[in-house]
Amino acid sequence: MEGTPGQGTTGPGPGQQQGKWWSLVAVSGGMFMLLLDITIVAVALPAIQRQLHASLADLQWVVDAYAMTLAALLLTTGSLADLYGRRRLFAGGLAVFTLGSLLCGTATDPLFLIVARCGQGVGGAAMLATSLALLAQAYQGKDRAVAFAVWGAVMAVAIAVGPLVGGLLTQGASWRWIFLVNVPLGVLTLGLTLRRVPESKDPAPRRPDWLGFLSFTAALVALVLGLIRASQTSFANPVVLACLVAAGGLALVFVAVEQRVPHPMFDLGLFRVPTFDGALLASFAISASFYSLLLYLVLYLQDALGESPLQAGLRLLVISGSTFLTSAAAGRLSRHIPVRWLVALGLALVAVGLGLLSGLAPADAWTAALPGFLLVGLGNGIVNPPLAQAAMGVVPPSRAGMASGINNTFRQTGIAAGVAALGTIFADRERAVLARALVQAHLPSTVVGRVVALVKAGAPPRQVLAGLSAHAAGLTTIGLRRGLVVGLDDILRVSLVVAALGALGTIGLIRNRDFVAGSHLEVSAEGSRPTAEHAGQVAPAEA
Repeated sequence: MEGTPGQGTTGPGPGQQQGKWWSLVAVSGGMFMLLLDITIVAVALPAIQRQLHASLADLQWVVDAYAMTLAALLLTTGSLADLYGRRRLFAGGLAVFTLGSLLCGTATDPLFLIVARCGQGVGGAAMLATSLALLAQAYQGKDRAVAFAVWGAVMAVAIAVGPLVGGLLTQGASWRWIFLVNVPLGVLTLGLTLRRVPESKDPAPRRPDWLGFLSFTAALVALVLGLIRASQTSFANPVVLACLVAAGGLALVFVAVEQRVPHPMFDLGLFRVPTFDGALLASFAISASFYSLLLYLVLYLQDALGESPLQAGLRLLVISGSTFLTSAAAGRLSRHIPVRWLVALGLALVAVGLGLLSGLAPADAWTAALPGFLLVGLGNGIVNPPLAQAAMGVVPPSRAGMASGINNTFRQTGIAAGVAALGTIFADRERAVLARALVQAHLPSTVVGRVVALVKAGAPPRQVLAGLSAHAAGLTTIGLRRGLVVGLDDILRVSLVVAALGALGTIGLIRNRDFVAGSHLEVSAEGSRPTAEHAGQVAPAEA
């Protein structure tokens, strides 16, 4: 990530390029696939669960394998791109992402799909780490501003249409096509990249921080593994405890390594800037609250309300559509309103929206969720543009790559940890409600014990209902639906608290005086004002 705008690069000048706008087409095409896969998968998860006989833990891993790999590899692939060539890494990432998509689309069991999702994450990290640097190398002045604006619009559209496209493909063809559709687009974009995108490198590249990468990755994997395992057992389980202790120990190793290596993956000095800490807190909060909930909102729409994949995708368009609309307005408002107030307002709206969603009942129509969906989407759209500015506005241009990369890493870490942690709370509550319902229905204790044991082990609904009488199966189905809604209510309240704490922390930490004048933001009496050169630099995960 070191070669973002403002740093020296080598390679052909833009004036010598023929058909230079093909670079924008290639980079935007690759990033469109990457971001589309963040939201398109959510709607297909219930169909994946049914066809592959996947458990809730498997679904958590389908989401987390992608987010976790992105978080772990993002900064390291940026360093490799500066060293070996950004086009080379972007093209390699495209190839790996396309191959991973093909394998996802042909998966025959949950483990195969999870491993293939890791492959997508590896490719996605290389693409995400190099996209802005490639555009910055290809364009200057007004052309750069236009390129960044188009690139940002493509990213926003990808996120916005993801749920609808996922619903259309899942219901009209198969969930496999949400992955297979990437294959022809990936091949075309790869060919365009190799033929039209100029190569560039950092003239003074830094060697990758391999020790930092290994310790950070191991800590993240141990944390997510422990949290997901806890959803199947309990936090007192020896394996869970061992994973969580290992995660803490490895995190301390990572900090020690970063203090000693000459070119750290995470510049710990940035954490001494309160505004940077506030931006990271807000990034983690929005990801660990709203984005982590998407899996469970889709399960609610399809499993509790009986919506089809297409209907669920249309419902979620309320969120993504309102996010799309307010993102552009937030970018303009940041010229006149201090960043901290915009970010805090966005997180507060998300918290209020989550509060409106809590208290849903199994008998409610989906319209009961409409006000909450709308506020969550509006808040998410308000948060993202100023949050990206805050993350990069406190550093000089030469360190913008690392600042943006750390911010994106915290976002993906928030998703991975949030999905796992919320899943533990969700599963525990679902089991308790189901057990109570079956006992109150006077089913034999042996039947209740068997059903609860299967649910605790993460068995899919089809396996839980197998062998039950029609009466017991009906009661179990009702209990599972009730448990799903009550479990969702619990994690909505937890997510509300996370978003609210993020809003309060943002107000206390983000300060106008921390912004670096003349880099990404110029500080004025009205607040933070993006400069023309850098206003378009919204990291893909924040688009």
